[in-house]
Amino acid sequence: MSRFDDLPGYAASIASLIDAVNLGVHIASRPLTRELTERSGLQTDLLVDLRFVLPARPLTAEGLAALYRYNPFSRSEIDVQVAQGTLVDDGALHATATALSFIASLYEVHAAVTGELWAAQADRLPELADLAGRLLESGAAGGGAAFAQASPPHEPVGTPPGVLLFNRLAVLRYHRADAHADAWRGEGLTVAQILALPPGPARDRIEVETNRRAARPYEALSTRDRQALLLGLSALDLP
Repeated sequence: MSRFDDLPGYAASIASLIDAVNLGVHIASRPLTRELTERSGLQTDLLVDLRFVLPARPLTAEGLAALYRYNPFSRSEIDVQVAQGTLVDDGALHATATALSFIASLYEVHAAVTGELWAAQADRLPELADLAGRLLESGAAGGGAAFAQASPPHEPVGTPPGVLLFNRLAVLRYHRADAHADAWRGEGLTVAQILALPPGPARDRIEVETNRRAARPYEALSTRDRQALLLGLSALDLP
C-alpha cells in the first residue's frame, strides 16, 4: 500500500498542509485586509472568518457554536455586528448589503494575493481547486454541524482558482474539526477537557479516530488524484 492509499495516514499528512496554506494566505493578505478594514470602519473579524459562509446561507445558532466550538463567540460580539449594520438577527444571522460589499472587496484582496503568491504554480491551481471541490461534495454525507454550516462556500461567477482553492480548503478544515469533535465526544470528553488533555493513550486514540473519520472524503479521489493534491499543495509558495 502506498502512502496515498493509507487514507487515515493521508488525512493526517494533508491536514498540516491544508492548515499551512490557509494560514499562509491569511498572513500574506494581512496588510491589504487591514487597509480594507480601516477604510470600512467596521469590526470585521467575523466577516473575514466567514466570508464564504455569510453570503451563501444564514448563520444558525447551532452552526455558529460548531464553527467556534473552541473559542465561542459572545452575544456582545454578535450585537456589535448587528449594531454596525453587517448582520440582521431574526433567530438566524443574515448578512446585510454592507457585509456583502465588504466580503466582495475581501475576495478581490484574496484574488490579488493568491495571484501573486502562486503565480509560479498558476497552471496547477484549476486542478487543485477542482480536487478540493470534489472533496467538499464527497464530505457532505458525513460532515457535522460546522461543515454543514460552511459548505458549499460562496463562489461568485468569475472567482479565480486561487481563491476557490483557498476557500475550499478552509471549508475542508471544518470537516476535520467535526471529525475531531466526534472523536473526543466518543471518549466522553467535553470541550474544556479535550483542550486540557495531556499527551497519552486517550489523546492518541482520539487522533487515530479523527484521522479515520477525516479520511472519508478522500475515498472519492483516485490514488493519482490524492498524489496530485498532496504534491500540489506542497509546491505552493507560502510567506
